[in-house]
Amino acid sequence: MSTIVLSVITLLGGLAFFLYGMSTMSNGLEKVAGGKFEIMLKKATSRPVKGMLLGMLITIAIQSSSAMTVMLVGLVNSGIMQMGQTIGVIMGSNIGTTLTPWILSLSGIESGNLALQLLKPANFAPLFAFIGILLTMVAKSERKKDVGKILIGFAVLMFGMELMGDSVSGLEDNEQFKSILTAFTNPILGVLVGAIFTGIIQSSAASVGILQTLAGSGLITYSVAIPIIMGQNIGTCVTALISSIGVNKNARRVSVVHISFNLIGTFVCLVVYLIADSLVDFTFSELPIDAVGIALVHTIFNIVTTLMLFPFTKQLEKMAHFFVRSGEDGAEVTEMIDERLLKSPSIAIAECRNLTCEMAKIAEDTFCSAADLITSYDEALAEKIIKLEDKLDMYEDKLGTYLIKLSGCDLTDANSKEVSIMQHCIGNIERIGDHAVNIVYIAREMQEKGIVFSEEGAKAKAVVVAAIKEILQNTMQSLCDDNVTLAKLVEPLEQVIDRIIEQARDKHLDRLEAGKCTIKDGFVYNDILSDFERVSDHCSNIAVCVIRAESFDFETHEYLSDMKKPGHADYEAAYNMYLEKYKIA
Repeated sequence: MSTIVLSVITLLGGLAFFLYGMSTMSNGLEKVAGGKFEIMLKKATSRPVKGMLLGMLITIAIQSSSAMTVMLVGLVNSGIMQMGQTIGVIMGSNIGTTLTPWILSLSGIESGNLALQLLKPANFAPLFAFIGILLTMVAKSERKKDVGKILIGFAVLMFGMELMGDSVSGLEDNEQFKSILTAFTNPILGVLVGAIFTGIIQSSAASVGILQTLAGSGLITYSVAIPIIMGQNIGTCVTALISSIGVNKNARRVSVVHISFNLIGTFVCLVVYLIADSLVDFTFSELPIDAVGIALVHTIFNIVTTLMLFPFTKQLEKMAHFFVRSGEDGAEVTEMIDERLLKSPSIAIAECRNLTCEMAKIAEDTFCSAADLITSYDEALAEKIIKLEDKLDMYEDKLGTYLIKLSGCDLTDANSKEVSIMQHCIGNIERIGDHAVNIVYIAREMQEKGIVFSEEGAKAKAVVVAAIKEILQNTMQSLCDDNVTLAKLVEPLEQVIDRIIEQARDKHLDRLEAGKCTIKDGFVYNDILSDFERVSDHCSNIAVCVIRAESFDFETHEYLSDMKKPGHADYEAAYNMYLEKYKIA
């Protein structure tokens, strides 16, 4: 009995190394891929075949179907993907999990040939570990360091696999160990054991790896392994079930699809296998299974299940709607961006970037529309602008909170740069919306009181509006495209705007002294110019963030002071160009 206890302790230690290595490797793979997963998933439209291929590819990359499902739940809960788009991805994800058992099965290679021996993970894993350590310690590139983490993760994973193998070595003659394995000959019990154990450790790859390790004792037969492998697929649903807590109904339906797919596939395949075995009497059933055999059974089961249910994607979707029904109004509330995506920082950052760009576009359109209200007032448009500004407030609040949480995750330098840019910019974007509302109130006052600017004042205002619209366009485009060249055009234009606003004010004072304008007109005119000036300042702040992000230096004042010193030819050329373009007669 003591031998079994010590073996279990060693097995648990090996499992710990395996899971840690898998986690390290998956995180590294995701970082190297960057935000490409998010772009790929968005391309998974209503075509299930395309979704299946994407699901398979992404799962191979992150080595976790459970993580894939959690990712899908988060994307649906945020309204980024539709529930129907995820079905093909889930199916492809199941096929993607079959790669790991094949890699682990290479540990059973026995040959005197050096080339074949080098294919054995236990032989090349130490080399991976050495290269990985060198990359993480010496490499300056963050991407190379992430590659190093992938190699280290794989080496730790394989060490865990070897440790688990050592834990069962010599137990093949232990009667107590044999009696434990004999209990799994009942197929229903085998399914339950596979499901429960996988559900506890929440990793089908680790569960299959342990089964491959136990198979090394030569005591596990095909009849024992097949039901356990089927149950392991059910166990992966636990993560999806947990992730569905607290999400909207569409997101919960994603988990229902995942669970239904695995339950139906397991039930049908198990029944067909048992009936066929009783009729044909498979000769291989009582033969010992090895690591390669387990990888083969796992692959066949997942491919057969996918091919069997692939034609019924619509029915699976209807089943999900049946189990998770809409309310009376059928309305679905979506999160702006789901916190589950924090487990996949690259995808979370990509969505934050999309939301920031959406926010920037709203601010630009809102202010440009507000400026047009000064000369052509429309109450419906005025109300729309006020509502959009409320939306900008909501964006800043929720996105700002989310970015703080995201900044606490393990990010690459490139991802940290993006988070820093967004954190510094969303406040400035929101303030542009505030100034748009100020302009709306001024335009409404002008409409109610019949205030009309003089011809000269209207022309000067029109020049400033044209310049403001250009600086807004350049600023928001440079932010969304990360275009430093375009961002460098913002500050020269901002200086020109300051100059023409000062000229507009001086000329307005001259008109006041000449009696061409009233004091009441003067207050309104000056308030409009002040809002325009503040907007150009916010544009300048955003542009500097884009320019200085590479060095993580967001000190605006120091950079701008340096730029305005003599000798900056590009700045001076752009300034003179805009000075010529925007003139007040």
